Amino acid sequence: MQTITWADFEKVELRAGTILEAQDFPKARKPAYQLKVDFGELGIKWSSAQITKHYTKEELIGRQIVGVVNFPEKQIANFMSQFLVTGLADENGDIVLTTVERPVPNGSKLI
Repeated sequence: MQTITWADFEKVELRAGTILEAQDFPKARKPAYQLKVDFGELGIKWSSAQITKHYTKEELIGRQIVGVVNFPEKQIANFMSQFLVTGLADENGDIVLTTVERPVPNGSKLI
């Protein structure tokens, strides 16, 4: 494992956001959803997430997640991802979302 400095960590904008919409993403190579997330003062952003094993679209609405908002946009098929949805792989490699234990203001930075 490579070590980083505190200054390196501070460059990563890990922010809380609330999922407003979840849509199927049929053009993705692996099963995924397109998520519309409210990051407060940072605005509303879209991303793709391969989280279909553990979550339905309906149960994602209103859930507060953690995303990296300072990566450049990335094209995935015909879609531009504006942030990185964070999560952890379970024992099968399926992604479990990084969530917030208690509600915080959208856009709050992980510190």
